[in-house]
Amino acid sequence: MALFTTTAYPMSSLVEDIEYGKIGLPDIQRPFVWPNKNVRNLFDSLYRGYPVGYLLFWETGADSTAKTIGSKEHLKAPSLAIVDGQQRLTSLFAVVKDREVIRSNFNKERIRIAFNPLQERFDVADASILKDKAYIPDISILWKPGFDIFVFADAFISELTSVRKLTATEVGKAKSAISKLQGLPQYSFTTLTLNASVDAEMVAEVFVRINGEGKKLNQSDFIMTLMSVFWDKGRAELEDFAQAASVGGKGTPSGFNHFLKPFPDQLLRATVGLGLKRARLQNVYSALRGRDAVTGEVDIEKRDAQFALLTQAQAKTLNLSNWHHFLSALTLAGYRHEGMISSETAIIYSYVLYLIGLVDHALDKQELRQAIAEFFFMASLTGRYTSSPETKFDFDLAQLRGIPDGQAYLAKLRDICSTTLTSDYWTITLPSDLATSASRSPSRFAYQASLMLLDARALYSPLKIADMIDPSVKGTKATFEQHHLFPRGHLTTIAITDLRQVNQIANFALVEWPDNLKISDQPPSAYAPALHAALSPKDRADMMRWHALPANWWEMEYQDFLRERRGLMAQLVHDAYRKLSGDIEPEAPAKVSIQELLANGETDAVEFKSTLRTNLHTGQVDEKMHLASLKTIAGFLNARGGTLMIGVADDGKVVGLNADGFANEDKMALHLVNLIRDRIGELFLPYIHPHFDEHDGARVMVVQCEAGPKAAFIKDGPAHRFFVRGANATAELSGNAVTDYVKARFR
Repeated sequence: MALFTTTAYPMSSLVEDIEYGKIGLPDIQRPFVWPNKNVRNLFDSLYRGYPVGYLLFWETGADSTAKTIGSKEHLKAPSLAIVDGQQRLTSLFAVVKDREVIRSNFNKERIRIAFNPLQERFDVADASILKDKAYIPDISILWKPGFDIFVFADAFISELTSVRKLTATEVGKAKSAISKLQGLPQYSFTTLTLNASVDAEMVAEVFVRINGEGKKLNQSDFIMTLMSVFWDKGRAELEDFAQAASVGGKGTPSGFNHFLKPFPDQLLRATVGLGLKRARLQNVYSALRGRDAVTGEVDIEKRDAQFALLTQAQAKTLNLSNWHHFLSALTLAGYRHEGMISSETAIIYSYVLYLIGLVDHALDKQELRQAIAEFFFMASLTGRYTSSPETKFDFDLAQLRGIPDGQAYLAKLRDICSTTLTSDYWTITLPSDLATSASRSPSRFAYQASLMLLDARALYSPLKIADMIDPSVKGTKATFEQHHLFPRGHLTTIAITDLRQVNQIANFALVEWPDNLKISDQPPSAYAPALHAALSPKDRADMMRWHALPANWWEMEYQDFLRERRGLMAQLVHDAYRKLSGDIEPEAPAKVSIQELLANGETDAVEFKSTLRTNLHTGQVDEKMHLASLKTIAGFLNARGGTLMIGVADDGKVVGLNADGFANEDKMALHLVNLIRDRIGELFLPYIHPHFDEHDGARVMVVQCEAGPKAAFIKDGPAHRFFVRGANATAELSGNAVTDYVKARFR
C-alpha cells in the first residue's frame, strides 16, 4: 500500500479546513511563523502564479492531539496534521482570516500585508503606507464575511482620485488587480498526504529527512521532534518554561530574569548536558531513538532508558529554585543584566556545570555558586564559547568526567580558570582584546562587571555604579552612560574621524548622564582637571584606579592614552577577578600617626622643617626658609607624594610653631597656600593638604602631599627649578635629566 496520496487542494479549502479544525499543527515543529517580509513574498508569488512548493499532511485519526494554527483554539481534533509547510499555511490562514499569530517572543500579533493595485505590489504595512492612498493597507479586508468587491473598488478609486488624477486605463487596471487579489483563495496547492497507517515515529523521520537539506533546522529541532513523538509532555514543559521566563509569570513563580529569555532549545541543551553529559547534539538524535551505531537497529529499551535520563535531568533543569540560584552567580560575578551578556551560550553551559555539581556531587549551593561565578566570569571574559561552542564544552565535560567528589569538582573548575587566565593573558592578551571598538565585546562587559565587583563609582560622581543599575527600570535615558573621554567632536578637530578609533573601548567611561550632557564635546584638558581637583585625595586615587586613567591623562596624545589605558583596564579586571576568587592582596596600611612619623624620622616620604619662614639663627623672615619648604613639597609632588612636618627639628624634636610668629594657625595656612599658588602653581593646591596637630603640648603643621598630576616647577626669580624626592633627601634635576624624568614619571 502506498504511504501517501497526491491531491490538488485549493487555498480556500485549506483555510476553511483549518478554521473548522480538520487540519492542525502537530507538536513536531517549531511553533513560530515567518517574519512579515516572508509572508509578503508568499502572497506576491501566489498572485503571480509562481509555484510555492507542496504541502505534506498526515492522516492522524480521531484521537489526535495536534495543535491548531494561529492562536484560536478549536474543540475538534484535526484529522490532518501538517508535516511540512506549516509556515506557509499558518501565514495564509492568519492573513485570509485576519487572525493573530504567536511570535518567538510569545507575543500575539496580526500580520498586516498591504497591496498597491496600480503597481501590483505587495508590502509589509508601515506608518507611511497607512497614509498612502495608493495602497490597500490590509488585504485581509478582501476576505471578510459580507465583503462587496464592487463597493470596495469604487471607494478605493474615489479615495485615490482625491489626491491624484487617474486615467480610464489606470482605473480599469486597479479594479482588475483588486479582483485578481480577491480571487487568490482559488490558488490550488499540491498536497501529499501520509495515510493513517504511518506511525508517529515514521512521520518524525520523514519530517527530519525533508528538512535535513536546505532548511534552517538544527540538531535541537530534530531532538524536539522526537520529544513530541515519545515524550510530548517534556517538550510542552520546555516551551511553557521558556514562555513564562520571557514574559513573566503574571504574579506566579516563573523563570523570568534580566539576563536572558531562554528558548526551548537552550533549555534542551542544559537538560542534555546534565542528563547525557553531551554538548554535541549531532549524535543525540540517534541516541534518543535507541539506534545502534553499528547495526542501525532500533533498541526500544535503550531508547526508553535515554528518555528516562532526559526526564530526570529536565526536572532539575526546570526547577525554579535551581534556576534562580544559579542566575544569582552571574550577579555575584558582577554582571547585572542582558546588556552585559555577550554570550547566552556561556550562561547555558555554566548552568550545566552548576547542575552537575548540584545533582551529581551534592555540593553546597553557596559553595557551588561561588565557583560557578568565577567560571562564568572567565568564560564570559575570554569568549570561551563564542566559536565552536559544542566542541569546547565537550572538552570541558571530558575534563570533569570521573571526578571522585564535590571538592575535586570545584578544584577542577578553578583549575580550568587558572590555566586559561595565565599571566600572559592578563598582560598581553587582554590589553590586545581591549583594542577594539566592538560595542558587544566580552572584554568591555568584563571591565564593567569589574567595576561592580570593586564597588566603583561613576566617573567624577559620588554614586556607585551598582546602585545606578536597575534592569527593571526602562527610561528615556540610562542612569549612567558610556561617555567618550576624548569626545568625538574634539577628535574631529585633530583629524581623528575613523569611528573605529573614536569608539575604542579605552575611550569610554561610565558617567551619570547629566554629566555626559555637561561635558559634551569639550577636550579633556578643558573639563577633566577641574573635576579631578575637586575630589578628595582618596576619592581621586580611587577614581583613577577604577576608571583606569593614567596620571595627567587629559594632556596625553590620544593614541598614547589608549595604549596606556588598555593596560590599566586589564590590570583592573585582573584585580576584580582576584577579589571574586578570594585571592586579594593585603590592604594598604592605615594612615600613620604623628607619633609614628616622628619616631621613624626622615625618609623618602617624610621631611622635617623647624620653621616655614623664620631663620632660627637670625630670628628674621628668610626667603631661603620659604624655598626649603617649597623644594620639599615640589619634590613630593614630582615623586610619589609624602609628608612635610613644620615645627620639627632635623633630629625629630618638636620645636613648635611660635618661632614663625603668625597671629594664628589660619594665617600660617593661608601664607603657605599663597606661597604654593605663587611659586608652584594653583593647579597643585588640590594635591596639597595642610593641617595642624599636637605633640607633647607643641603644635606642628603637617603638610600631606599627593603625587602630582604633572611636573611641578618652583619659580625662583627668573628661573624655574625642578626637584624630586629620593631616599631621605630632595634633589634638584636640570637639563636632560628633567626631560627624561618627566617622560618616565608623567607619561
